[in-house]
Amino acid sequence: MRAVDQLLEQYAQSHQNPVNEWIHFICVPVIMWTVLGLIWAAHPWAAVAAAIVSLAYYFTLSVPFALGMSLVALAMLAILYALPAAWVLPAAGLAFVLAWIGQFIGHKIEGKKPSFFDDLRFLLIGPLFVLGYLYRFFKISY
Repeated sequence: MRAVDQLLEQYAQSHQNPVNEWIHFICVPVIMWTVLGLIWAAHPWAAVAAAIVSLAYYFTLSVPFALGMSLVALAMLAILYALPAAWVLPAAGLAFVLAWIGQFIGHKIEGKKPSFFDDLRFLLIGPLFVLGYLYRFFKISY
């Protein structure tokens, strides 16, 4: 079994409840955007570098996932670029807090702790979990 499949399978073990899954479908992309936004607030090129480093990891797992995440990262960086600079930090900070509250509510409903408590790599696997649903819906192999 490929590493990406094993990681997604492990991640899915604590994401079985449909309500928790829906919360994750909303909150995981928001958290990804907020992390880029918080880094962008420090320096835009640092956010681009963080995206590139994450994408390098995704390429080691799956080229189709990495290509999809490249589009997602590009869209998120474009949104940050389009926002007035003074809005980025407050918007990203508020969204970060609200999205994490949502995540923890989802895990309370699930009755299981978040996967990243066991392995920090799962902070990067969450977006693939969400993207995997889109890929399956559109019948895209990963």
